[in-house]
Amino acid sequence: MLYPLRCAALLLLLPLLAGCSSLYFPPPPQVPLLTQKGEWSGGLHTNFNQNTAAQGAYAVSDHLGVMGSVSFLHTDKKKRAEDHDFGELGLGYYTRLRDNRVLEVYGGYGLGHTKRVERTPAEGITRTLEGSLDKYFLQVNYTSKDKKTYHVLGRDWPVTYGTALRASYVTLTNFRLDGQPHTPEDNVFLEPITYTRINLVGPLDFQLISGSNFGLRHRRYLKAANSVFQFGLVVNVGGQSGGK
Repeated sequence: MLYPLRCAALLLLLPLLAGCSSLYFPPPPQVPLLTQKGEWSGGLHTNFNQNTAAQGAYAVSDHLGVMGSVSFLHTDKKKRAEDHDFGELGLGYYTRLRDNRVLEVYGGYGLGHTKRVERTPAEGITRTLEGSLDKYFLQVNYTSKDKKTYHVLGRDWPVTYGTALRASYVTLTNFRLDGQPHTPEDNVFLEPITYTRINLVGPLDFQLISGSNFGLRHRRYLKAANSVFQFGLVVNVGGQSGGK
């Protein structure tokens, strides 16, 4: 039970961990865990920073899968307003290994738009930043499908764990600072994550995602300053027997 509690504790620390100084808000790495042709996976995730993502994946053949996601963040606070919309599409290989393990490798492309308005109560709007985002990513997902069951609140809760690693090359183009053209930026991000799935009913699971975000280049506006911690619901329909 220690592992799920540790993930929950990390989520509670999210307001402290999730800075807002970067113009890139990473969507959660998608982990569909496909097992056979015709299987479908969907998910809806968010975090305390209101970065919300809807995801879907489909197995078009016995080893070929496609996945897509849309994410958005729209906040209006006293010191800052954020508008961030982003979409991704990926294609990859999946296989079910012996002893019920699943391995997936996806590559894909994403694009979006980001805008921030900074202000102070005394001066009003002090700075406006706006630009376009382009992204190329490679992602590896793995789970041992080793399901453990915990008896809580009078019922059994099957729990599974897994890991994923995403590497992304992101560019900030058409960048404007206070309406004036500004030098574009780029960065390479590494996002290792672990996820915990708690079965709720049938194919529906509650999922916690915890991880880190590392920027390999020193940048001012495009850096690893926003959280990849997420929580939400996932569902898999049409897969092989055995928990995921």
